Amino acid sequence: MVNLIGTYECTVDNKGRIMIPAQLKKQLDGVTSDPFIIKRSVFQNCLELFPFSEWKLMMDKVNKLNRFIKKNNDFIRMYTAGVKSVDLDSNGRILIPRDLITISKLKKHVVLSSSINIIEVWDKDEYEKNINDPKIDFAKLTEDVMGNDNENVS
Repeated sequence: MVNLIGTYECTVDNKGRIMIPAQLKKQLDGVTSDPFIIKRSVFQNCLELFPFSEWKLMMDKVNKLNRFIKKNNDFIRMYTAGVKSVDLDSNGRILIPRDLITISKLKKHVVLSSSINIIEVWDKDEYEKNINDPKIDFAKLTEDVMGNDNENVS
């Protein structure tokens, strides 16, 4: 399993390419020879970039769903809508497909934000709005999500 750390500001060139920062590339060592999978996020207006090994793990879970149950079939269709395979080129860049640039409203300045085993690709302004959302009380959210986890209490 890949465990990524960091938030990186980058730019998208006029062809839709993003240079992967050197520190992030170091963390991806060993998985850059395989393609990456890029898709729309389920919950946010950003893209998700999966190392192929992580995508395979996700697809193993999805493939266990019974496709003869309508909501499972609908989920699979919607979850995989717009999914693309992208490669890291010899200069350390990935090409974001135009349709995904449009959907996620990426402009020139973007943020690559690690999210444990994937990288979120955000328009910089949207990322800042999301991280600084005054409607979200991060302390309360942390308590709600992590506060009842007695397995990790030291």
